[in-house]
Amino acid sequence: MPKYLTLGNGSILVGLDQNALVKDFYYHYPGLENHVSEGLIHKIGVWCEEQFTWLDDGSWKIEIDSERGTMASKIIASSANLGLELLFSDVVYNEKNVFIREVHVRNKFDRNRNIRIFFNQQFCRIKTGSGDTAYFDPGNHTLVHYKGRRVFLINAIIDVKNPIRNAKTNNSFSQYSTGILGLEGKEGTYKDAEDGELVNNPIEHGQVDSVLRIDLAIAPKSEGKLYYWICVAKSIIKAQQLNDYVINRGPDALVKSTKDYWKAWVHNQNFSFYGLSDKVIDLFNTSLVQIRSHVARNGAIIASSDSDLLKHGRDTYSYVWPRDAAFCALALDKAGDFNAAMRFYDFCNKVITPEGYFMHKYLPDYSLGSSWHPWIRNGKKQIPIQEDETALVIYALWSHYELSKDLEFIESIYNSLIKNAAEFMVNYRDKKTGLPKPSYDLWEEKYGVSTFTASSVYGALIVAANFAKLLGKEQSAQRYKRAADNVQKGILTYLFDKKNNVFYRQLEIKGNDMIPDETVDMSSVAGVYKFKVLECSDERLKKAFEVTLERLRVRTDLGGIARYEGDWYHRTGGDIPGNPWLITSLWHLQYLIDFVTKEEDLPDIVNKFSWFVDRSLPSGVMPEQFDPYTGVPLSATPLTWSHAEYVITVIKYLEKIEEIGICKACYSLNK
Repeated sequence: MPKYLTLGNGSILVGLDQNALVKDFYYHYPGLENHVSEGLIHKIGVWCEEQFTWLDDGSWKIEIDSERGTMASKIIASSANLGLELLFSDVVYNEKNVFIREVHVRNKFDRNRNIRIFFNQQFCRIKTGSGDTAYFDPGNHTLVHYKGRRVFLINAIIDVKNPIRNAKTNNSFSQYSTGILGLEGKEGTYKDAEDGELVNNPIEHGQVDSVLRIDLAIAPKSEGKLYYWICVAKSIIKAQQLNDYVINRGPDALVKSTKDYWKAWVHNQNFSFYGLSDKVIDLFNTSLVQIRSHVARNGAIIASSDSDLLKHGRDTYSYVWPRDAAFCALALDKAGDFNAAMRFYDFCNKVITPEGYFMHKYLPDYSLGSSWHPWIRNGKKQIPIQEDETALVIYALWSHYELSKDLEFIESIYNSLIKNAAEFMVNYRDKKTGLPKPSYDLWEEKYGVSTFTASSVYGALIVAANFAKLLGKEQSAQRYKRAADNVQKGILTYLFDKKNNVFYRQLEIKGNDMIPDETVDMSSVAGVYKFKVLECSDERLKKAFEVTLERLRVRTDLGGIARYEGDWYHRTGGDIPGNPWLITSLWHLQYLIDFVTKEEDLPDIVNKFSWFVDRSLPSGVMPEQFDPYTGVPLSATPLTWSHAEYVITVIKYLEKIEEIGICKACYSLNK
């Protein structure tokens, strides 16, 4: 099930589902230690006039959106039967580890009404349900969940005109309870809420949940407002201090401060989006926010926080793939967030192996992630990597330098990161062909010498030569440039099918034989294009794109471009090459932008952006791929790589406008 919105601050990452409920709660790295694990959820219930309902029982109409241009939710939950509307504005406070929900409760009926709102917490600290404790703290009038050095403190208040900032005043929650969750025949203490009353059980341990009740008296056709928050810390004392901070500052002030911060961050570059619709611009801003919510304070950028993949496989996407993260860092750099990108490259500098390559994936705490790449093949030792991940980090780093001009940072990581990786890429090549030795491909499935990997290595070696020359290391610059030229020659000699005008997916090496894989793969031609193995005007590249697009177009009403012929991943059947992916479809649009030469070419490009807007969730969240018939998001949602490619594509369009010299103001007026 996709996450309809994610909110974060680099330490906390909260994922909301289609019912506006908390389904993921990561701390103290995005992607590491999800404290709302599989099967758990934070439920919200409403009691009014002897009727009780849960937001996820199917009786509510729930619209999940984001507040455009900032990192905050904009959610409307309405019940015609109850005559109520709940409006949520949720944030993760950007300065401290606090998740805050501002809720407006609207009475749609023409009579006075007493409303009870119930918030249920189902934490499972450190992915295990044993040894957890939930209790009511009468001194601070809060609920506390803890296990070891993971503490979650919960509080709620009614917003009144002149509230006294004190947790023990009458504007706090009125009832509470704790209980056993899913053990010993007990469903959870949330069931206690369904009669509108809680028993005030003060403590429970084991696999536990808790629930609180907050009461509002609302006049006819009027509304009340409440604030609910969760403070997260490594000790009870620190969590209590955070709670005091929220009360003293006021949760309303923290919500406003967080929104203002992210608005300033999003608009840092002050782009002029001439010719693009408000919806296209909104998706651009939302994409930036979604990427940023997945960036840890130490620079780790995870691929996706969506934990529901556990239901369909053995693992999640909550890892740092250097591949995905490099594209995200590139997008952040282009959008002006040099600080977050720099922290990612510092992360890379810490995890790169002494031999000069990156492993398959990492946990956000720098440790090695899970993998399916073996260390032995046909009885022989092999390096379990996909070399494009090493190449992509170095390739993207050049844009970081060009945009930030932070030469001091580049010099500080030159030997340990840039040179280390460059030397590996130079040496890890076949002497005969000049191409990289075999590794796993971009999609992590095939072992061989893939066109995309070879192209990324070419691009990375060109960049390494640029860095070496920049720092006055002429011999290294020449060495890397020669190696790059040899890789380029090898690609055009061994990986281009002249007969069919297409680039091979890869070469499988069997002894002295090189067996071409003729499967048409979008990454092959995109790699040659993106890393400038050939210029976009080259006839070989043009013909290869024509063949590739003809074979990989998804010919359903949805449209889009598949990854490769016969793609099996989440495939739903039918006579199609594979499901449409956002990444590959955006690569196609990037390629088309390069052929814009005059103002008359722009409307067609602008119209193509609408496809991505229309396929995204209402909140602006973008998945990895779609069901080709229904358009339902499939696999990880959100996927940061999808958002990164969208940001990169929009900026490429803006750069093209500059390149062909169109007057921004005039073009905007004409449209």
